[in-house]
Amino acid sequence: MNHIRKLALNGAAIAALASVPTVAFAADEAAEDAAASGDILVTGSRAITKTDTPPIEVPQPVTVITADQFVSQGAISISDTVKYAAGVLANPYGRDTRFDGFTIRGIEALQYRDGMRDIFSFYASITSDPYNFEQVEVVRGPASVLYGQGSIGGLINLVSKTPTFQTGGEANLVYGSYDRKEAMGDVNLALTDNLAIRAVARVRDADTYVDHVPDDRVMFAPSIRWQPTPDTDIVLNGLYQEDDTGSTSQFLPIVGTFRPNPNNPGGRLDRYTFVGKAGWDRYNGRSLQGGGAITHKFSDNVRVSLKARYIDSDLQYFTHYADSYTNPLDPYSVYGTDGRTIKLTADASDARMNVFSTDNNVQFTFNTGANIEHKLLVGLDYSWNKVGKRYADTTGVTELVDLYDIDYDALLTYTPSGPYSYDSQKQLGIYVQDQIRFFDRVSVVLGARRDRVTSSAGSKDKATTFRAGIIGELVSGFSPFFSYTESFLPIAGRIQLPGGIPSDPYKPQTGKQFELGFKWQPEQHTLVTVTAFDIKERNRVLYGSENSTTQAGELKTKGVEVEASYTLPDDFELLLNYGYNKLKSEVNTNLDYMPRHIASAWSTKTFGVSDGAKLRLGAGVVYTGKSISTNSLWSIVTPSRTTVDALAEVTWENWRFSINATNLLNNKFYASCLARGDCFVGAPRNVMGTLGFRF
Repeated sequence: MNHIRKLALNGAAIAALASVPTVAFAADEAAEDAAASGDILVTGSRAITKTDTPPIEVPQPVTVITADQFVSQGAISISDTVKYAAGVLANPYGRDTRFDGFTIRGIEALQYRDGMRDIFSFYASITSDPYNFEQVEVVRGPASVLYGQGSIGGLINLVSKTPTFQTGGEANLVYGSYDRKEAMGDVNLALTDNLAIRAVARVRDADTYVDHVPDDRVMFAPSIRWQPTPDTDIVLNGLYQEDDTGSTSQFLPIVGTFRPNPNNPGGRLDRYTFVGKAGWDRYNGRSLQGGGAITHKFSDNVRVSLKARYIDSDLQYFTHYADSYTNPLDPYSVYGTDGRTIKLTADASDARMNVFSTDNNVQFTFNTGANIEHKLLVGLDYSWNKVGKRYADTTGVTELVDLYDIDYDALLTYTPSGPYSYDSQKQLGIYVQDQIRFFDRVSVVLGARRDRVTSSAGSKDKATTFRAGIIGELVSGFSPFFSYTESFLPIAGRIQLPGGIPSDPYKPQTGKQFELGFKWQPEQHTLVTVTAFDIKERNRVLYGSENSTTQAGELKTKGVEVEASYTLPDDFELLLNYGYNKLKSEVNTNLDYMPRHIASAWSTKTFGVSDGAKLRLGAGVVYTGKSISTNSLWSIVTPSRTTVDALAEVTWENWRFSINATNLLNNKFYASCLARGDCFVGAPRNVMGTLGFRF
């Protein structure tokens, strides 16, 4: 009854709040026109310029992944949606139910939602739901001039579903591996010619391949759209999401899993061993989001965009993990001679996160000559985030267990108590960007930004970042480009001395990138992008023993990416991707462990069968090269791996039945093994059947 009351109260809160829209209506219209013509890629990522510009005219690579594409590929998390993008490593530590992980060009990428950052701290929020998004955009390389807080490697932007002026929807039932049961719905109602509402929902009851780690979710995302005039668009969204899960990352020791145990040569741990106390270990959270946006065209030459979002998040994270770190070479020898006994450490924390973001800009379109066109964007954004945590006191508690036969009932439990400790950060940024188009053949992008960031730790940082690039069509469809971009990432909090003792405030991370490449679009269904890049980054945060942190010197990354796509709507699709990157740190070789080679291929083909039914078959392959983690004790090589995904889908009239399989051949592999002492397991085979009805 309390749970029902809680849902009702949160539903009322959603009615009072709203979240950010996806993109302005001009972009939606461009997407619909592109879909009608079969022209791929001009469906439009606004993430790279914040304007409606075809990617072929932008001197920086960007990948747009539609919902149809990532659903066909069997994605069950945001990390899964980007695994077929060039230069992107999805799930670098295996599937993680706590948060989505991906690297772009070997560097952790930041996640944005509708152009504004929505994650500011680990273990303070839950993962986003792929079903709530129309598309996922991958921007490779820095984007700080437009976004302020941005990773030097790139960013992931999630584009929310919002109402359209055509009534329709769908309902889906899913059953899959690990007793996965889901019901999903997406309903859009055009109430009038200028007013529409939409609701997206998911209810899931599921287990995972790790015992005692559920994957349950309730998600509800209502939205409303109103166009009081042909030139004005107002969109409001809301989001309520509640997750009851745990951690599929169990931090198992290298010795006894990936490598044999010298003191227990016949004993190998099950790679999916649960280390914790069933019913106590958890990662349970609730997220409530609300906001809105207004876009207004004063004329064909002046357009204003205003948007804002507020996030309120609560989280409980209770977990155990084995001491793989005191002696990584043989962690069991620290606590006995049987090759089985090890110490377990327990952590229990409550977290609260509040975020307010707003991004406002004016776009001017004008000419300075007969063949010189400008899109001038002037904007101001502001963000404020506050993260509070409290922990259970486990000081002096030592629990020794037989890791090969854990007595789960004997494990102790802990409850966080006392006041929350808060860190907060405010950022104000002013940006300007001019896109200049010469003779409808050459495009130049120039941008600059000034940021001011303050934090509760006492830091006050100011930064100016720049961007410049050029792309030109030399011959039909062939457009070489060159760009220079900078990044600026303020970091909340303070450097932690051993024992978690706070010290000086963190310095901002800064970076620079040079990039050279070409885009080739011989016809509307084909696009090939080839690029080479050189990145330098400073002041990366490194995590050490005893809850300590430091900031490194310079990180260098060089690499090459190739991305090719050929798409005939409702017929054939082919995606080919390859990425190579080499990282080098002057102070910490642990940053070098990311794989240098990543390659993927995905293809679908649709066949007509009797009575108007269609059969679509799809298959994909993802190759990830070996990675090496090194410290003063040893070097650990995580082998390369190849996984295969598959799709079989039948559509007839309004009905759809599909079977998705990821890691179809059930390749058992480790995603990462770190020289510090632990390994992370890749997800085994997952099969899902979906029955859907569209109306």
